Formats: sequence, structure tokens, C-alpha cells
Amino acid sequence: MMIRVERLTKRFPNPDGSEKTAVDAVGFGVARGEIYGLLGPNGAGKTTTLRMISGLMRPSEGRVFIDGQDVTERPDVVKRNIGYLTANTGLYARLSPREMLEYFATLYDIPRVMARARIDTLLTWLNMESFADLRCGAMSTGQKQRTNIARALIADPPILVLDEPTLGLDVLTNRVILEFIRTQSQRGKTILLSTHALDEIESMCGRMGLMHAGRLVAEGDLATLRAASGRTRLSDVFLTLVGENEPVFAH
Repeated sequence: MMIRVERLTKRFPNPDGSEKTAVDAVGFGVARGEIYGLLGPNGAGKTTTLRMISGLMRPSEGRVFIDGQDVTERPDVVKRNIGYLTANTGLYARLSPREMLEYFATLYDIPRVMARARIDTLLTWLNMESFADLRCGAMSTGQKQRTNIARALIADPPILVLDEPTLGLDVLTNRVILEFIRTQSQRGKTILLSTHALDEIESMCGRMGLMHAGRLVAEGDLATLRAASGRTRLSDVFLTLVGENEPVFAH
């Protein structure tokens, strides 16, 4: 497994001295070249889980292994193997996408000639040529998100951790990004995808984990989850497996 998560737990202190468990003993694995979907409502613990997997947050308990390396023990090594993207990732408003990518290539110690070739490739893959030299502060939401994806890929990491990568995007930009994610999977990259969009999970992910109240309540491919729930639509599958399938309004 390229990603192996074992009983991952995160607790945060409350003002009264007690603790809130945001992620509770979560465990799963993602194979090389697989697109694994993490599905759940707001507050389910998805983002906290992804941040711990990416080495951006230390777990209270449990372990994460990236290509066999323990994230807690080797955070710098692990971070070089992961491209992490969230819908809220900020950009330097005064820089253009090209300048942003050149800057991050320098941080990764990528030789200049290699960096320029890599940047040209990313700009082409993501259809960014028309705004590559526009200041980031003047770009649309979709253009900013393409720039963030390019930034996450500048070092060509084998693993992509994507937290709501299409949030707030228009239909055309959404399609570009989803097709790009599929292409990266076909190139052998391991992708962990968190999203609220059920159709994205259903169409792109071979396996998925359903999170609710900090716990992984079910895992498997769609056929397995349908069989376990007795439902067909993914939304009904999720609601049934988390025990939230009662009518909202009683007669």
C-alpha cells in the first residue's frame, strides 16, 4: 500500500478542559495508482484525517505510513512524496502562476532547466497558457484552483491528497480538473480524494470510505457498499450505513 493508516486518532482540547475526538481510530489503505474516495458530511473528520496523513498535523494516536515511511518519524521525507491540495489553499496575489511555480520549484531544489520543462508541461496539461502570466490576485476561482493543482504537482510526487479540489468551480473547470485527476491515476499516481460531490466519488473512485462523526463506518467498492446497505443510490447507501436514513420531517 502506498498509503496505510492505522487507528488514526485526533483529539482537541475544549475550553472546559475536556477533549473532543475529531477522528476516532480510522484505518484504511490506498494502493499505487488507485483513486480512493473519502466521503462524509461537514464535521465528519475528513480534513483532519487528510492533514494528519500529509504530515501537517500530528495525530494523538495511531500511525500513517507513506510508501513504508512513518509520517511522524520521517515528516520531511514523506512530505516530498505528497502533493497536498485543499480548496482553501492560498496563492501569492502579486505573483503569476508561472512565477508561483518557479518559486515552488526552487523550494524543492529542482534544477532550473528541469523546472521550466515541468512548468510548461503543467501549464499545457491544465489548460493554463492563457492566464499563466496573469497576477494570481486577478484570477477567477477556477484559474486559482488550476494553479494550486499545478503547485501540488511541481515536484511530480507519487501521491496526491486532494481535499475538495472542485469546490465552488464552474462545470467546465470542474471537468478539466476531474479529467486531469484521472490522467494522473493512469500515470500511476496514488490519489486520496475527499469531496462532497457524490457523483465524483461514484464515477472516479474504485473504493471509498464513508466517514461519520470521526469514524470510518464503512469501506469498499460501490458494489460492496450497495450490498451492505441494500440501497442503490450512493446518497441512500451513505445515509443507511451511517444510520441517518429516517425521514427528516415526520407526518
